[in-house]
Amino acid sequence: MPLGDWMMEQVCLLLNDPRVQAQGCGLSVNVSTVQFRQPQFVDKVRDVLQRTGAPAQLLTLEVTESLLLNDVEGTIRKMVALRALGVQFALDDFGTGYSSLAYLMRLPIQEIKLDQAFIHDLAPMSEHSVLVQALLMVASSKDLRVVAEGVEQAAQAELLQAWEPSILCQGYLFSRPVLAQDWLLNPQLGMAS
Repeated sequence: MPLGDWMMEQVCLLLNDPRVQAQGCGLSVNVSTVQFRQPQFVDKVRDVLQRTGAPAQLLTLEVTESLLLNDVEGTIRKMVALRALGVQFALDDFGTGYSSLAYLMRLPIQEIKLDQAFIHDLAPMSEHSVLVQALLMVASSKDLRVVAEGVEQAAQAELLQAWEPSILCQGYLFSRPVLAQDWLLNPQLGMAS
């Protein structure tokens, strides 16, 4: 819990940095199921946004489908309360969980992140291509941003962008992870395409 709270604060401090604001980009932070399920989680996020001055609409919380395994209604209530603040949500590792698609369609999310397991062996006529295209259709039906994780080859990025021109590709093809202070000196480092 302390690590999750610290990470949330660090991301919010970065969002309030004038160099980040000049770029107009948002930042995402992973939130564990344990962290999200804290009764005071919404209050903690509200507090850190107020203390740091971070613009809520530029903060995206990345959560996994495992949030839905218990207390679906409570999870949705918290997400709705955070959305009212302006916070956005990304469903991380999309397509690898065990949740009902009906529940997923109810979540107030703005982005899905296709798990790298689908991207690793991606080829035009592969089994993964059928799954990825189906997931892209689900995302399109909800007007969601899509991020493809684990893109390591130009051919993967080209194929994904042919299927969905607005897709964001993230992976070693574009950058290895970079330290925050290095990114602040050159915000183009580590950016997805």
